[in-house]
Amino acid sequence: MPAWGRQALASSRGTACQAGFAGMVHAGREKLIYVDADACPVREEVLAVAERHGVSVVYVSNGGIRPSRHPLASVVVVDRGADAADRWIAERIGPGDLCITADVPLAAACVGRGARALAPDGAPFTERNVGERLALRDLMADLRAADPFRAGGGRPFGPGDRSRFKQALERMLRG
Repeated sequence: MPAWGRQALASSRGTACQAGFAGMVHAGREKLIYVDADACPVREEVLAVAERHGVSVVYVSNGGIRPSRHPLASVVVVDRGADAADRWIAERIGPGDLCITADVPLAAACVGRGARALAPDGAPFTERNVGERLALRDLMADLRAADPFRAGGGRPFGPGDRSRFKQALERMLRG
């Protein structure tokens, strides 16, 4: 886990926001959904659900995604480099915001700052499970490194995954 993720998680345990997002503000600004947009399979679903709730979406990428004309969507292009988009999100996300990411260290940093995080498969990252998910991520990386000839990967992302994600996002935005 990057140092910025460990620090954010360690410094803010016990402060996760339980409030809903729609129409709420913190420190004078609206709640936001940040999307770790590089290789995110649910970008369109995020905007469709966010629109129903009137919540703005910030897509963060190091390039390769098209700007959106939707009034609730903005695209931030960060420098290329390892974890540049993750750092950008982690530095700006606040209590009550939501991050859509498959990156476990980024999710840990977001949860540590009082925000909520949701994986593209609809699984929430919480203070209770993020440590376990980090450990599992590290274990799987070690197993892959130990067997470089291991073929295959995860199962394909399908319509059922999209449906589960949209349902989970709806629940989070309703609070």
